[in-house]
Amino acid sequence: MRKSIAVLLLTFVCMLSLAQQKEFSVLGKVIDSATRQPLLGASAFCQNTTHGTITNNEGLFFLRLPGGGYDLVISYTGYAKYVTRISSNQVLADTLVIELVKEEKTMTEVAVVASNEVADGLTKYGSFFTDHFIGTTPNASQCVLQNPEALRFFYTKKRNRLKVTAKEDLIVKNYALGYTIRYQLDSFSYDYNTNISQFTGYPFFQEMDSTDAVAEKWIKSRAKTYLGSRLHFMRSMFDSSASEEGFIVEKLDDDPKSVKGTIIKDLYDSTVYIADSNDVTINWAGRYRVSYKTVYPDKRFLEELKLPANTRMQVTLVAVTDGFVIEENGYFYEQYDVINTGYWAWKKLAELLPYNYEYE
Repeated sequence: MRKSIAVLLLTFVCMLSLAQQKEFSVLGKVIDSATRQPLLGASAFCQNTTHGTITNNEGLFFLRLPGGGYDLVISYTGYAKYVTRISSNQVLADTLVIELVKEEKTMTEVAVVASNEVADGLTKYGSFFTDHFIGTTPNASQCVLQNPEALRFFYTKKRNRLKVTAKEDLIVKNYALGYTIRYQLDSFSYDYNTNISQFTGYPFFQEMDSTDAVAEKWIKSRAKTYLGSRLHFMRSMFDSSASEEGFIVEKLDDDPKSVKGTIIKDLYDSTVYIADSNDVTINWAGRYRVSYKTVYPDKRFLEELKLPANTRMQVTLVAVTDGFVIEENGYFYEQYDVINTGYWAWKKLAELLPYNYEYE
């Protein structure tokens, strides 16, 4: 009996130890770069997660995070934003000292920007912006931008380009997935010559309160959104299970006009797939087609892109500059070196799930 109890205790200790290893802590101090004084109330959060806090009287903040990689974002009104990559694989200092620099804008810069601002921008471009920022998916129809008055619209006739900024964090209620998203928008642009939109920023997620019945509905909606997503693909590549999960990857010809591709039979060939105990390096370069066969593409996507109604796979084209590294939670870098068009690009903010989302 005593031997059985000892074995059970040992098993419990081992399981607890493994669970603890999957988490890591970050202690930081935010100060003014010039005065060296601590900044009270600075925002500290990991973008695209539900993990965030603010600094105390001494400028200190503490975060406990699930294993994986994150972009740590520190912001404070009147100061330039600070962003750094952190990971459970890194050896972090006991306390990260983060120095924020005050922002200064010259009168010339202000005058140039103001000259291009559209006075009735929200009326003229508001719906256009939400379609390209939040999306046009079924989930997007259940999203509400709560503070559209924070938006500023700028149109450059010479470049035929629309630019959108925000005076404060954008607050988006996603009633389809059960998240309130606080989005620090750096910039949004739409080029009317190429019909290409781009936006950069830092989303922070908060779980909505609800009844048990609604929460159950959100769980199902999140799972449906996750399947076939870029987050799903990156996690399956990390786990070496992409094929089993339903993904097919083709290497496309070098000719940018060509759609011909060759299926990659061994996604984990050691010449392009380097895995260790912490992360996975994918040495891809060029154009790839990623298809997901387990869930059909949304009908609205097919209609908008004028694709055959009998299309049975979600298809995304991925252009990779020089490889990327994946962490266990699906976070990868450098993200600017991986450009996707097609299904993943169609699924915008309304379809976004945080890095600490767990598929059920």
